[in-house]
Amino acid sequence: MTVQFDYTGQVTMVTGASAGMGLAAAQAFARAGAATALVDVNEAAVRAVAEELAADGHQVLALVGDVSDEAQVASVVAEVVAAFGRLDAAFNNAGIMMPPLKTADTDNATFDRIVAVNLAGVWNCLKHEILQMRTQQSGTIVNNSSIAGLKSGTGRSAYTATKHAVVALTKSAALEEGAQGIRVNAVCPGTITTPMVERMVAAGELDTGASAMAAAIPRLGRAEEVADAVLWLCSTSASYVTGVALPVDGGLAAG
Repeated sequence: MTVQFDYTGQVTMVTGASAGMGLAAAQAFARAGAATALVDVNEAAVRAVAEELAADGHQVLALVGDVSDEAQVASVVAEVVAAFGRLDAAFNNAGIMMPPLKTADTDNATFDRIVAVNLAGVWNCLKHEILQMRTQQSGTIVNNSSIAGLKSGTGRSAYTATKHAVVALTKSAALEEGAQGIRVNAVCPGTITTPMVERMVAAGELDTGASAMAAAIPRLGRAEEVADAVLWLCSTSASYVTGVALPVDGGLAAG
């Protein structure tokens, strides 16, 4: 993390916390002093990350949960509150990618699965985080959308639809909950160096050179740069910022 924030005394939660942007955000929150709940469907991976952070003296909790299952999400939020007493900030990061298929070539099973994780998963988290934050009359939430939530392209139309929907959901929740002391924003990352992107490159689905050159800043982003944006949006430095879909994309959305 390049920007310094102080989250001492606060409780944070990150989904998809075992790798990529979720891992970077969880590490950043913990190192900034927050009690941090790391949530992931991969039990071994999330427990390994939590153990590493705990060994460095950070207060962390590893939780296993599938965001597409509302009952599991409700249980996870309840476990966070039971362990730490409250929930001050959340980064709803968990998401999946799909093969590069056009609309008519995408089967319904693929569509249903990506909607279940990328959209319903954010919906489930947002709902139960807000219910807790209403009792506190405070809290901040950041949803992970994508550059695909701001602009469209050919292929992966189902993925793009979910990411556009996350932006709309973010704005609606921000309008609904501002008077309750709850801020809701989104980040829209461009091409970020993560295990997911590395898998896409290995499968021949992504040309990182072309992706880098398409941005005003001609390189791929780093997961830590997205984490910095998330921590800023959740901080008091952004106390009058809500309903925003913030590109973290090297200028890609500007073109």
